[in-house]
Amino acid sequence: MNFKNILVAFLITLSINAFAQNKAKTLLNQVSQKAKSYKNVSIEFKYVLENTAEKIKQETKGDVIMEGDKYKLNILGVTRLFDGKKLYSISTEDEEVTISSDKDNDEGAVTPTKMLSFYEDGYTYAMDIEQNINGRKIQLVKLVPIDSKSEIKYILLGIDTQTKHIYNLMQLGKNGTKTTLTVNSFKTNEPLSKSLFTFDANKYKGYYINKLN
Repeated sequence: MNFKNILVAFLITLSINAFAQNKAKTLLNQVSQKAKSYKNVSIEFKYVLENTAEKIKQETKGDVIMEGDKYKLNILGVTRLFDGKKLYSISTEDEEVTISSDKDNDEGAVTPTKMLSFYEDGYTYAMDIEQNINGRKIQLVKLVPIDSKSEIKYILLGIDTQTKHIYNLMQLGKNGTKTTLTVNSFKTNEPLSKSLFTFDANKYKGYYINKLN
């Protein structure tokens, strides 16, 4: 193959990659715009953490309600309540409440408020395979962190092509740990109590209150 043919093949490859990335970006933008159009979102999900080498597999269910920056997350027996300023982690089993003013201690973590928009910055992305799950077309988008020091190897984001809602999120860490979150129920614009995101200390009398900052 002469130089001209090599150059043409290289340019074609670049064009195909650019097209695939633009297609993925368009789909992600549609998901983001759809999510931001809702007043609130209520999600029930299944969460699986596994590391084959370490023989670890943990499965649990949880639920989260989000409205703007505020959220109420229930998982692993702990309620995490963020009122827009402070994060309250409430453990009924330990009778302890931990209060922090920093909602995102780990900037790389996909927190509830980031779940529907975390991919907007810090990743390169490309279309992956399309799956048929119970009659639903789920398009996978592969996200790779731009930061080479990230502990995340890549993320696969499953998107329902009809509703433009996130169906699942699979994150593979460089240490071999895989976490998968699958959405079982996705509801929007539900009537919510005005006090839903407000911490009521009277409900936790006798609890140990741990103020981090």
